[in-house]
Amino acid sequence: MKHPSWTVADMGDQRNIIVLVTGANSGLGLASARAFAGSGAQVLLACRNLERGNAALDEVTAASTGAAPQLIELDLADFESVERASQQVAESVGHLDVLLNNAGVMALPLRRTAQGHEMQFGTNHLGHFALTARLLPLLLASQKARVVTTSSGAHRIGKMRWQDLDWQKDYQKWPAYGQSKLANLMFSFELERQAVAAKTTLSSMAAHPGYASTHLQAAGPELAGQALMGRVMAAGNKVFAQSAAQGALPQLFAATSPEAVGGCYYGPGGLGEMRGNPQLVQATSSALKTEEWAKLWSASEELTGLSFNWPE
Repeated sequence: MKHPSWTVADMGDQRNIIVLVTGANSGLGLASARAFAGSGAQVLLACRNLERGNAALDEVTAASTGAAPQLIELDLADFESVERASQQVAESVGHLDVLLNNAGVMALPLRRTAQGHEMQFGTNHLGHFALTARLLPLLLASQKARVVTTSSGAHRIGKMRWQDLDWQKDYQKWPAYGQSKLANLMFSFELERQAVAAKTTLSSMAAHPGYASTHLQAAGPELAGQALMGRVMAAGNKVFAQSAAQGALPQLFAATSPEAVGGCYYGPGGLGEMRGNPQLVQATSSALKTEEWAKLWSASEELTGLSFNWPE
């Protein structure tokens, strides 16, 4: 189903809604945080860089029509930071209505997280797996919580390297990114399956922004010292990409629309899903194998040391 005219104005009144957005200091995360705050929600901005986070907090506060936004320090590449951030959230709010697993890194030269995991898999998937597990009690305390995980069209190039998820050998930055985005989708679908099996009211959806102009494209070349490639990426954003605000619409639709359905995947409705307003989109067949959802879930539990404690 297409929603050609769906915009932020269609979010409706979000007062009494509490939402946490990872990567809220820029790009899709900042656009989503601003939209939620403008609709009356209480927004928790989860950011790694506190200087940028405070600048974003000022911007979101200026847009807010509800409860004051709050900054949460969160580095998804460090499980200890995830634990501290989760504790801070629990001390600040009694429940959580929306968790936007939005933050991510793309096409980085080989880097490793604080616990030694490949940075893209560790940040994009394992960090969000750990965060969601730790925030589950707050999500279940909501009457009808939603978890929206941001994937990418690049999940189509992804393949789960079951014998080497952390790229100890033969690292390639784009296949590694594809694997992390495929993992995002598989996690979202399995979270929905488990939430339904446990007879909870929690819903899990996935979304992708198409080609949106954010700093994500330039971060990899910057880390690799490839200034020319960084400039090429920036020029491509100006010419071809839609705005971050437009790119955020699919995840905002998934997070707020009464028409959004758990276990579904939303993206832009234009040509090639590169731009446009939200619509239901199809994941590649490799993301739809339930036995592999369970395999990834088990591996993620082992790698993070965390499990999801569903009600009996």
